[in-house]
Amino acid sequence: MANLDLMRELAIDGKTKILLLVMDGLGGLPLTPDGQTELEAAHTPNLDALAARSICGMSLPIVPGVTPGSGPGHLALFGYDPLKYEIGRGVLEALGIGFDLKPQDVAARGNFCSLDEQGLITDRRAGRIPTEVGARLCEKLRQIELPGVQTFVEPVKEYRFVLVLRGEGLYDGLTETDPQMVGKPPLPVGPLRPEAAPTADLLNQWLAEARKLLADEHPANGCNLRGIAKDPGMPLMPDVYKLRCGAIATYPMYRGVAQLCGMHVLPTGDTIESEVETLKQHWADYDFFFFHVKKTDSRGEDGDFDAKAKVIEHLDQVLPDILALGPDVVIITGDHSTPAALKSHSWHELPLLLWANTIRPDGVTQYGERPCMAGGLGHIHHPDLLPLAMAYAGRLAKFGA
Repeated sequence: MANLDLMRELAIDGKTKILLLVMDGLGGLPLTPDGQTELEAAHTPNLDALAARSICGMSLPIVPGVTPGSGPGHLALFGYDPLKYEIGRGVLEALGIGFDLKPQDVAARGNFCSLDEQGLITDRRAGRIPTEVGARLCEKLRQIELPGVQTFVEPVKEYRFVLVLRGEGLYDGLTETDPQMVGKPPLPVGPLRPEAAPTADLLNQWLAEARKLLADEHPANGCNLRGIAKDPGMPLMPDVYKLRCGAIATYPMYRGVAQLCGMHVLPTGDTIESEVETLKQHWADYDFFFFHVKKTDSRGEDGDFDAKAKVIEHLDQVLPDILALGPDVVIITGDHSTPAALKSHSWHELPLLLWANTIRPDGVTQYGERPCMAGGLGHIHHPDLLPLAMAYAGRLAKFGA
């Protein structure tokens, strides 16, 4: 794992540029024993050509067998040990929409969901309701008052919202309410340590009122809370790596994790093309760019193999415009796997390519899971990628005499 103290000691200023391109949920699985993954099935001539000039491998976000959330997967890519720097998704969502989160606040990511007459979940995302519908429901939920605390309910995107409690004596260390499957009822919030019990009670009061207010709505007649947490504070990338860091992402959660790490979040549109334009406009301003593609993950969660492959092909089409900017180091991978076959995140390693002028190409000629398994980087961990990129960018001093 990357040693942040060592990186802080060795990092040097420079003019080289590092591009980290993350296709969210990139890793996949074949639908048949002899089939291809989504990445392997996609037509990707530009990714394949870059892979042929790169060193490739497979990267592990956490540890073998552990399925990562998006927050830990990205923190690992940014050089942080995700087991040491554990950050709740509520914090990331709040920061991602620009909410002024205070140290005493407890933030939760909310998901609107669909419930049947028995109170069992039939759709964990309420059919991905439009953002304007989610905003109207948030306005409705702002009626809820809790004793001794302020409550804030803010829309994020589609079925997602943020709930923030503000007051004295609030604690994190709380369980989530989403059972992660349909056919089950939402769970109560529970404390993971004794001092968090009063905060759990407040959140359960809020949920009870929310379900009353949403009872007549369709399809979003329920909600769940996930990633209930406080802002932990953490070392910032510009301080550790001496990099001017810019983040380009369309979804608030990823903007939140970037901001938490000290990146400047750059305004951009909802399409990959708009993200490329943002990259072009700010190319001279930063040394490190985090470029995020979301819909590979969304289509995987939907179980739509072909649509996920199409998103990968879409990225491949704009890749020449990105490379024409002249980055000195390029890393392309995912934060975690989201196989359409599973309709969820999974524990599988991620295909990885790393390109730089000083690279030793390894003979891999296709960017896909099976080709990358034979690549020269072998099996590596996400937190080790940024130190490697720093080295290839000429931004790490020699260690020792």
